[in-house]
Amino acid sequence: MKRVLMTGAAGSVGGMVRPLLTAVYPEIVLSDVKEPQSLRPNETFIPAELTDMAGVERVCEGVDGVVHLGGYSVEGPWESILQSNIIGCYHLFEAARRKGVRRVVFASSNHAVGFYPRAQRIGADVVPRPDSRYGVSKLFGEGLGSLYADKHGLRVLSLRIGNVGERPLDKRRLSIWIKPGDLVQLIRIGLEHSDLRYEVMYGASLNERSWWDNSVAYRYGYRPTGRAEDFRDHALAEQAKLPPDPVGDYFQGGTFCAMEFDGDTDGIWS
Repeated sequence: MKRVLMTGAAGSVGGMVRPLLTAVYPEIVLSDVKEPQSLRPNETFIPAELTDMAGVERVCEGVDGVVHLGGYSVEGPWESILQSNIIGCYHLFEAARRKGVRRVVFASSNHAVGFYPRAQRIGADVVPRPDSRYGVSKLFGEGLGSLYADKHGLRVLSLRIGNVGERPLDKRRLSIWIKPGDLVQLIRIGLEHSDLRYEVMYGASLNERSWWDNSVAYRYGYRPTGRAEDFRDHALAEQAKLPPDPVGDYFQGGTFCAMEFDGDTDGIWS
């Protein structure tokens, strides 16, 4: 990988992984609707809207690999999700195919499987149970990745990312937290590993409370260095400040599950 494109470069996750990626790859193309701060010598910014196919093709020109972090990053109205995460995601994969990009790392989300109970440990091959319109859009992206890998020969890694940060901020995040350096380790597997064709992995550090079997990632050489339990006291103290949430506290997706929830709760806590 000599020239790597990062979409969503002005977002919070982009800001955390940028300095780590620029230390690895000779040239980084950053794209977003606004310019990130403090460009480094080997970073080039090209503005683009994901809904503009011509603009997405422009940023994919001459690129070896893509880290696709762009899109609508939380739950929202269907029209917003549709434009950024459905149409925009299609544009990204199709532009990558047209421009001869070899690899795509797609930032999926734990919200693609958020309606699994916290008491259940799941692998990457479970039946999807999205907890939101946002989660549905991430499943769409995973599906596109699989299609473009099988039909067009792209190498694609879909990462069901938990929560990225320097430390877990509450009890739920003790299970789903990922250190920025560990996320970059997974991104590098997607961009560089010779055996990877299409895979789904969980974006999580070494979390003793994890709900996810991430053996696929370990099989490709993933060795996380972040350990959530090192921050247990702080996370539990912050959790104590939060009001109880019977639905969100039961399911892995947390508040995304509780949002707009009016389903049948009979027996789910039994």
